[in-house]
Amino acid sequence: MIRLDPSFLSQPLAHRALHDVARARPENSRAAIKAAIDAGYGIEIDVQLSSDGAAMVFHDYDLKRLAKDSGPIQQRSAADLGRVILRGSDEGIPGLPEVLDLIAGRVPLLIEIKDQDGSMGANVGRLEQAVARDIARYRGPLGVMSFNPHSVQQMAIHAPKVARGIVTSAYEAADWPLLPKGTRERLSAIPDFDTLRASFISHEVENLGAPRVADLKARGADILCWTVKSAEQEKEARKVADNITFEQYLAELPRT
Repeated sequence: MIRLDPSFLSQPLAHRALHDVARARPENSRAAIKAAIDAGYGIEIDVQLSSDGAAMVFHDYDLKRLAKDSGPIQQRSAADLGRVILRGSDEGIPGLPEVLDLIAGRVPLLIEIKDQDGSMGANVGRLEQAVARDIARYRGPLGVMSFNPHSVQQMAIHAPKVARGIVTSAYEAADWPLLPKGTRERLSAIPDFDTLRASFISHEVENLGAPRVADLKARGADILCWTVKSAEQEKEARKVADNITFEQYLAELPRT
């Protein structure tokens, strides 16, 4: 089992970097990443796959919400996506190698690999291999995670020396309408933690009281959580979580 660098348990993690579109810092943008670094926060980013097999730093499966274009990100090449402007900025969508060079180990970086199967199944691998190639020479605090356990397994194969975890949730039907009930029930129990030799989870903040979270914490797993949106919610989350992923406010930094 590869553990997270201790910095992941002290520096709050800016969700999709320190984004604020009103200040020209869209989600997962260079500007948001630079702002997080300048503030001293750790960074959580998302990656999706381009049509030509590149890891792109972007959250959604479709471009419409976040970019001045529309359509599935998987149907566009990396070069094309680099020219697609993020809403609220003049930036194109960055590739993972550029973001790694930008962060350069200065703050902890947590990479969420978005499910490419569509139903949390085993039809994955291309994105994970792209991420593994990109991070192979990275030097700095780094962790990878995914909701899809199959993606985490792929990272165990392709980047075995990088700390890996599972993004976890209560998997309520209202929040996951496209996932079959059986899949939701299975994933909510977090059954793959030991098999994957994961060292951490990042759990839905509203569900931190789940018995399985307490069990994993008692057994030494690191507990992160998503997504904290106020100082009051942070105070409550830290009764269970070792660290938080936050947005919409400025989390307090550890005293030095």
